[in-house]
Amino acid sequence: MAVPQNKVSKARRNWRRSHHALSGANPNECDNCGELKRPHHVCPSCGHYNDREIVAAADEVELDDDAA
Repeated sequence: MAVPQNKVSKARRNWRRSHHALSGANPNECDNCGELKRPHHVCPSCGHYNDREIVAAADEVELDDDAA
């Protein structure tokens, strides 16, 4: 079983992990509404993706009285 010969100091351990940080999100502007959205995802504010409406907005959907 592999056992370290000497103790690794906190500084040496942290220097090694200096490149492990996560990068921030890269938001893009929606072509339809101009809001910021995640790349390659449907816009959460208008429901468009690649100049097509994928998800209908909640105020556009009409429900029957019996459906509720």
